[in-house]
Amino acid sequence: MNPSSECSSSARWYGVRCQTKREHIAAEQLRHLDGVEVFCPRIRYRKATRRGKIWWHEALFPGYLLARFELSRMERGVSFCQGVRGLVRFGSEVPPIPEGFIETLRQECKSPLSDQTQDLIELSPTIEIGDEVEIAYGAMRGLTGTVISMPTATERVKILMDFLGQAQPIDIDLFALLLPRHR
Repeated sequence: MNPSSECSSSARWYGVRCQTKREHIAAEQLRHLDGVEVFCPRIRYRKATRRGKIWWHEALFPGYLLARFELSRMERGVSFCQGVRGLVRFGSEVPPIPEGFIETLRQECKSPLSDQTQDLIELSPTIEIGDEVEIAYGAMRGLTGTVISMPTATERVKILMDFLGQAQPIDIDLFALLLPRHR
């Protein structure tokens, strides 16, 4: 929200459709409008690719962000802002988003080091003993194995692989693995 602007008491939260992969650009443009507060939660996670470990940033709600404003006064300005495709509608109705939902989401976005709310949630990979994994890069790329142990406080795991006709335990970097999708 702009420091000079204040949302009125009749302002409510609404879903705003944006151009996909450009939610942060639309959010920045909306922040320049007086009377509009923006919340665009994004997730940050490390992912193993065939080129190695990289950090990914993407919107928690791809193609959408959340904005608080007075609908009767700001609908047109928000709808025609750069990067915005329109408001989320059901028929001709623009339903507000409950304040409790926004507050819960903001609590998830709180920085662990301070009480500052940020728009970024950092995700850590989840892996369990017994998971089948595939090596994403390196000399053993494409080989699969089963997780047999996970030392604490490290980014390494021990997997059991069939190598040269017999089962061999190997230590490997967690981010060198393509992880299974848990249900």
